[in-house]
Amino acid sequence: MAANEFTEPHRVVYYEADDTGHLTLAMLINLFVLVSEDQNDALGLTTEFVQSHRVGWVVTQYHLQITALPKTGDQVQLKTRATSYNKYFAYREYWLLDMAGNQLAYGEGIWVTMSYATRKIATIPAEVMAPYQSTQSVRLPRLPRPDRLTATDLPTKPYTVRYFDIDGNGHVNNAHYFDWMLDVLPADFLRHHQPADVRIRFENEVTYGEPVTSSYDLPAETLTSQHLVQRDDVVAAKATIQWQER
Repeated sequence: MAANEFTEPHRVVYYEADDTGHLTLAMLINLFVLVSEDQNDALGLTTEFVQSHRVGWVVTQYHLQITALPKTGDQVQLKTRATSYNKYFAYREYWLLDMAGNQLAYGEGIWVTMSYATRKIATIPAEVMAPYQSTQSVRLPRLPRPDRLTATDLPTKPYTVRYFDIDGNGHVNNAHYFDWMLDVLPADFLRHHQPADVRIRFENEVTYGEPVTSSYDLPAETLTSQHLVQRDDVVAAKATIQWQER
């Protein structure tokens, strides 16, 4: 039995775009999470239902492939399915399509359930997975990881986690990592390039009030950047982004 798919329309609005009018990478992630949350609600898997099992969903890794980012006013379609899972991990897919059904972006995510009591990974409750009709599998697809960052003396910018960066699980909303990672890049580079392939891995929680730093490496004459968000010496998230000209 194939996993349930869920599709909904969306209009790109001005606050989802950058100064070129294109959807931002952080907002693309927000839209992917939105369509998955709407699927959850449609299946009766509300936040309250999941939390009644004393767990919350947390993403550990994304792989995104982007052909084109829509602009303010564009009508698009969002699609997702919770494709497969095992005892501890769930694999979810996402699509951003134009209204003719052409793929603009594709995403894969690995999710876990985190115990609110221990703040550690917990067994995924069977009741939480059943409505998706996902395939149960010992081995899930392995998402490509970010490259190892070997450069030193990287350009770095400090941030402090704000109240509005925090989500319902009590830690930083994963979309904000993309803002931190891209904000350190030169503005002129961002205006003339868009992400084509993104590999990001979330390794440790960051919570309200904590200081973090965002560092990057973008070797000359390349279109691949490496990113690192840290809390002191603890890696919070790292990513590799391949870029293309707009």
